[in-house]
Amino acid sequence: MTLTKTEPLSVKFGMGIHEFDDEGRMITCEFSDFNVINVYFPNAGEGLKRLDFKLSFNKAFEQYVNSLPKPSIICGDFNVAHEEIDIARPKDNVNHAGFTPQEREWFHHFLGMGFVDTYRMFVKEGGHYSWWSYRFHAREKNIGWRIDYCVISEKLKDRVTSADILESVMGSDHAPVTLDIT
Repeated sequence: MTLTKTEPLSVKFGMGIHEFDDEGRMITCEFSDFNVINVYFPNAGEGLKRLDFKLSFNKAFEQYVNSLPKPSIICGDFNVAHEEIDIARPKDNVNHAGFTPQEREWFHHFLGMGFVDTYRMFVKEGGHYSWWSYRFHAREKNIGWRIDYCVISEKLKDRVTSADILESVMGSDHAPVTLDIT
């Protein structure tokens, strides 16, 4: 969700690709000097049944973002724990949806194209997560995954004043992630 006191110059739903846009995964709000993109990446699914679909979405998303003339603020559920510190039990979850080498490699590649994981600008250690299973009291035990991100174009990096995960906010299996820029 985007809450703004400034009316966007434009609002676009999806990225213009029917097979992805049918699932209602993305909103782009254009402002004078940047875009805000809210996105819900596909989950690779049980048995990785949708891994190919997710990787296709990732590639299309990458092309879409790179086609925009303004820098971007991208927030949402990327459905991938990027590094081992982003998941409570990395060795137990290798090759599970959200922690496959392909998903992690794509995210690493995406960041390498000139994007910044804003949370890691401020917090370098693990143990901080944005999603916990409803099963086995995972949240109480902090057995979670960091799969929700605010990622920005490198050009906006100096404008970031804070980024956080509001781990104590209850009501969902996800915790809100925040980003403040000037």
